[in-house]
Amino acid sequence: MDVNTGKRAVSSEVSSMDTAILICGALTCRAYFRDDLQIGSLATQLYDRVNWDWMLNGGVTFAHSWTPEGGFCTNRWDTYSEMMVLYLLALGARTNPIPDRCWRPWSRPRLDYRGLTFITTNAPLFIHQFSHAWIDFRNKRDDFADYFANSVIATRAHKIFCLSLSERFPDYQKDFCGISSSDSPYGYVAWGGPPAMGPIDGSVVPAAAAGSLPFLPAETLAVLRNIYTNFPHACSRYGFVNAFNPLTKWHDADVVGIGLGITQIMLENYRTGFVWRTFMKNPEVNHAMALAGFQQTP
Repeated sequence: MDVNTGKRAVSSEVSSMDTAILICGALTCRAYFRDDLQIGSLATQLYDRVNWDWMLNGGVTFAHSWTPEGGFCTNRWDTYSEMMVLYLLALGARTNPIPDRCWRPWSRPRLDYRGLTFITTNAPLFIHQFSHAWIDFRNKRDDFADYFANSVIATRAHKIFCLSLSERFPDYQKDFCGISSSDSPYGYVAWGGPPAMGPIDGSVVPAAAAGSLPFLPAETLAVLRNIYTNFPHACSRYGFVNAFNPLTKWHDADVVGIGLGITQIMLENYRTGFVWRTFMKNPEVNHAMALAGFQQTP
């Protein structure tokens, strides 16, 4: 959207997942500024005006996007990824909610990797992070999984995966690893693993470690401290650059908002739990988790 007019910019799509991220921010503000009636009213209006049911496009899983020219995208959020928060917001909505049954049909494929078993897809590490930025999945599970524990295992598997590449890319070491979708010398790329995905070349994405801070605090902090201390070109006035490669001497010129965003939010959740604590005050979220069958674990 054009920042000055609010109109559609270029040929942008209507994105179901990006809509969910926007609503997460609005509801976080509503819960924090609870004594400000205007903020509360505007946030609630945004949430209530989302037509979640329409984005199902007659199915039980969400379409990725819609454009006026092409209609609904054929791709669907039908496999485990960052989209859990999308479904929970839609389940708990006061207006245009989706049916409870929509939580169950998306698949949760399991991968066995070097003695670790976890739910994942052939996708970058961020899929295990973004829903956890707002939803506090700790000590909770549905009929299928403990998703917080799953992200812990996925982060550990990702580190082992990176270290397994150290013969090809000697920069990958215990305190220097982490790949997720990012900029690269070739433009934007979706890379990660396990299993290997994309043109991996020894680049490191700081947000990969930062986005997993609550899952493996000591190990991810060690990576971030190493980057901050020993790679000054990877740090800027606004935070870590999106990606860099010490083997090729390439570093991104940009600090990208979505990478900085997951870094800041997960850092605060690691430090104080502030975003979790604030966001989970929204009654719609807790209602949604009950509808999805979440229960406390011992």
